[in-house]
Amino acid sequence: MNVRRPHISAVALAAVTALGIGTLSACSSDGAAAGNTDKFDVVASFYPMAYLAEQIGGEHVHVTSLTQPGQEPHDLEISAKQTAQLEESDAALYLKGLQPTVDEAIGQSPVKTKIDAATLTSLEEHGTEAGGHEDEHGEDEHSEDGHAEDEHGHEHTHEGGEDPHIWLDPVKYAEVAEGVGKAFEKADPDHAADYRKNTAALVGTLTDLDKKFETGLADRKTDVFITTHAAFGYLAERYGLTEEAISGLDPESEPSGARVKELQQMAKADGVTTVFYETLVSDRTAKTLAGDAGLETDVLDPLEGITDASRGDDYVQVMEANLKALQTALGAK
Repeated sequence: MNVRRPHISAVALAAVTALGIGTLSACSSDGAAAGNTDKFDVVASFYPMAYLAEQIGGEHVHVTSLTQPGQEPHDLEISAKQTAQLEESDAALYLKGLQPTVDEAIGQSPVKTKIDAATLTSLEEHGTEAGGHEDEHGEDEHSEDGHAEDEHGHEHTHEGGEDPHIWLDPVKYAEVAEGVGKAFEKADPDHAADYRKNTAALVGTLTDLDKKFETGLADRKTDVFITTHAAFGYLAERYGLTEEAISGLDPESEPSGARVKELQQMAKADGVTTVFYETLVSDRTAKTLAGDAGLETDVLDPLEGITDASRGDDYVQVMEANLKALQTALGAK
């Protein structure tokens, strides 16, 4: 999963102008036309946006997701039918920079309310390493190789780009939820009170999830985990971990021999036990690295879609499964 381009276009922090939804609930229908219902019709770009729309909109929304379960979001090509659905909708909710064809389609669509989730929180640049720790002098422990550090002391390798995976940090996801809620209130004022109530409930759920991660990862043997690509940079930074990605932001790029060797040495030095892979892209690279280094493999789900292979039925359940996987891999008690 994840950003297919090494550099994602920067998203200007702009006023909220739109909203869209996609989800797996009774108030959504991926196959039905997005418009012409007696509900607030929302088109969502992919699962994390659909989940927000469903939870916040509740019974008042009809949600259509542009990305089907099991489909890699970055591969999405908008069909003529989906373009028509957009034109019939009341709102579109998307994350600019993740799916170029969606960005283009929504940009050209006459849909009245357009909500770009990337404007509702701050984005950062992440490379093959994200997170890391500062030493007692406030200097990054991994900065000897000349990588750039940001204002928080985090290093970022140059092959990175602006990272859109904000939904994997419950705190950032809650910030987005609050912005979406306000956009729904403005676009459908007749149901503003319910949207406000639902948003508060969702933010509460995400706050509880954040506390579970903070507590569950507090006492651990190592801070470092290895993933096939850099989807979990925001999560790593939130909980003081270091994500080392095999392939950076692109889930299908091939790592160099030097990078593989570096990761093998790092795994031994930092007590890494597990190489994580995900369900929507090949696990070949992860299993090859793990086999060569004598490590285990496990799933860390980037939650770009819910399928039968997912370890849970919705965002919260899969995130809790991710927490358990991290606890095992990091030796958390």
